[in-house]
Amino acid sequence: MKSQWSDAEAEATVEHYGDRPDVNRDIALRVYTSRLIGRDPSLVLHGGGNTSVKTQLEDDLGETVDVLCVKGSGWDLGEIEPEGLPAVRLASLGALREREALSDEDMVNAQRTRLLDASAPNPSVETLLHAFLPHKFIDHSHADAILSVVDQPEAEALCSEIFGDRLAIVPYVMPGFDLSKLAAEVQQRHPDAEGLLLLQHGLFTYGDTAKESYERHVRAVDDAERFIAARRVAAATSTRDDLSYTSIAPTLRGLLAEGDRRYVLTLRTSREIREYVDRPELAAWSQRGVVTPDHVIRTKALPLLLDVAKDAEPEALRETIGSALTEYRERYRAYVSKQTADRGITVKPLDPDPRIILVPGLGIIAAGASPKAASIAADIHEHTIPTITNAEAVGTFQALPEADLFEMEYWSLEQAKLGKATPKPLAGAVVLITGAASGIGEATARAFAAQGACLFLVDRDAERLEGVADELGAAWRTADVVDPASVDACFDAAVEAFGGIDGVVSNAGTAPQAPIDTCDAAVLRESLDINLLSHQWIAQAASARLKTQGTGGFLLFNASKAAFNPGKGFGPYAIAKAALVALTKQYALELGECGVRANAVNADRIRTRLLDADLVAQRAEARGLSADDYFKSNLLQREVTAEDVAAAFVNLALAKSTTGCIVTVDGGNIAASPR
Repeated sequence: MKSQWSDAEAEATVEHYGDRPDVNRDIALRVYTSRLIGRDPSLVLHGGGNTSVKTQLEDDLGETVDVLCVKGSGWDLGEIEPEGLPAVRLASLGALREREALSDEDMVNAQRTRLLDASAPNPSVETLLHAFLPHKFIDHSHADAILSVVDQPEAEALCSEIFGDRLAIVPYVMPGFDLSKLAAEVQQRHPDAEGLLLLQHGLFTYGDTAKESYERHVRAVDDAERFIAARRVAAATSTRDDLSYTSIAPTLRGLLAEGDRRYVLTLRTSREIREYVDRPELAAWSQRGVVTPDHVIRTKALPLLLDVAKDAEPEALRETIGSALTEYRERYRAYVSKQTADRGITVKPLDPDPRIILVPGLGIIAAGASPKAASIAADIHEHTIPTITNAEAVGTFQALPEADLFEMEYWSLEQAKLGKATPKPLAGAVVLITGAASGIGEATARAFAAQGACLFLVDRDAERLEGVADELGAAWRTADVVDPASVDACFDAAVEAFGGIDGVVSNAGTAPQAPIDTCDAAVLRESLDINLLSHQWIAQAASARLKTQGTGGFLLFNASKAAFNPGKGFGPYAIAKAALVALTKQYALELGECGVRANAVNADRIRTRLLDADLVAQRAEARGLSADDYFKSNLLQREVTAEDVAAAFVNLALAKSTTGCIVTVDGGNIAASPR
């Protein structure tokens, strides 16, 4: 590892905050080096680690006071701003060291009551550790290479061999008041050390300047990396057959779902990952626990091992995955029962589901309540792999005992990091929407995103589609929906992105015109292809995945009032849409037993690209109306918008007891009312 410090960048950061009275040079440099640490995933991941600086600021009386500016809860070091370093009054904070004991609740309260700004975020749970150490700048990380050394039965001997007396060793104690006091006592016994090695936890370094503390950190990690590299042995070439993720994921995702729990999956695979999951030591190495206890709330203590036969038949695959999940859940429940019984306490058990699934022949599958949660779990385990393999290269990987991991997993201060916000109605649901680049499709995508859905958007217009997808954080793919193979590829891509599918809004269409008695065959065929058969290919591909998943789902179709109330010259369109209504009912009839609901929306006179200005003008003139009045020509005398149609699609997606329903969204047209 090399230092990323730049004098020019450091001074630029100081200058950037120069006009802020609440940000002095110390804080600006603390921001700079915090970002250097936070942007290196081999040091910290997703909010891990913390940093601090002891400095002086003015309080609300204009008096200069000594403060500790320490990373606040919810901030990521890689993107931290001065607001992410709440200032805590240092004198009375340091005085807490004289206490014999301090509960977690009292510790949090003590830190908050000493904030200079009452609206600031909660200081780190390791604030007291930073406060009790005498140094000005302090850096803490969970560096991969350091964990490979401190997660060892003979960690002290290894650390002494690598670092000599530059770093003092702190035995494992759960973060909080006790660890803070112990770390300070160890530092006092080793006043010349540059930092602390916390066994099973990570690295602290300190210094008089931001640069000194940071470069001591880099040097320690570099020493560990060099020590490991000299002893690393290449893994044997894998002989496992390659497995298909899209064949496994829907079944796994469906079996993971239990009650109201619904997961998004993400796959990670690479040469290094395959070497790990395919090696014969996988079961022994992976089932020892996490490399640092902080990870347990994101990944659970243990991954699920899933050994799947290549080309397994669907029922055999379901049996294999189901049995593995049942065993994992029973093991987790037994772990909670034992730990609570040993303590004589009662807790509300967390869900028993794995967050990491290791699949020989494939890689890491991570499960989360959202794509972000799944990605965080995947990132953590991707870094767990080299930490374990490197630990084995220099000794034996050893995780904390089960009892310590339970303490961390059920620690209220750790659980608080996950937040307790009420999930949105469609959180974790994967929805594929066609024709999503504009008009009704775009409005529908926005409406589903607002309800928490994970979106996979499809359209022919790549430029517009990419813009919508980027804004909504959606996955996307261009496709020709009249081509069954192109449609099937879209669903495979959706499974690759999220692990499965929960519903579709089949929206893409055109509005061809021709007198039906003289309609050119090509015009009629094109309308049937786009306005009918494309919906069949979408529904067919969706149904295959939904049935494999086994958790129900929904098929939503954009029909039209023309299905019941056709207009002159719109025969090619009306015939296809009438057939689409029949298709909707057929799917409702045949897939109801699978829990798959099929419904449609009949809209009318929506301003989209299907109705160009000239066509609107002609139709309005024929009715003696202005263009604007044409759109309001309904019983309610109000214009119906794409957002109105989108709202109807969302309502149908949430209507768990509704299928075979045709909802009119046309402002009122009795002639088009379904019977």
